Amino acid sequence: MERVKLEFPAEAIIHRHPLAVRVTDMNYGRHLGHDALVSLLHEARIQAFAALGLSEWDMHGYPTLVADLAVQYQSEARWPDALIIATAVPEPQGKALTVYQRIYQAETEQIVATARVNQLLIDVASGRPIEVPEQIQQALVYARSG
Repeated sequence: MERVKLEFPAEAIIHRHPLAVRVTDMNYGRHLGHDALVSLLHEARIQAFAALGLSEWDMHGYPTLVADLAVQYQSEARWPDALIIATAVPEPQGKALTVYQRIYQAETEQIVATARVNQLLIDVASGRPIEVPEQIQQALVYARSG
């Protein structure tokens, strides 16, 4: 079996968000479940974009869609672990915003998981993906230089 290997672009971090593992995030193995991890990633991604004055449902007039998600698990997290989720967005290539996220233990900095989400901005009238608008690219450049 070939494992997903994601390279986290630390130089492109735009935001860090603290979250804790809730008891409802636990699965039958008594660690952070996949469904809960995806929800934590989404929360941190929303917070990262909000810090830039953006939202996934209206990025300068365009909603976004998640095209794909890849997750590489590196260690377990359990209730009530305090976590940090670092969100990095490199310069857009083509029509996708590629969002990398690294979840790590707040106290030890041990990596729990690394994820990559490709998001497309959609023209509502045509239903087709568009190039990432210049205003969004500039907000990302500003955040990365931050």
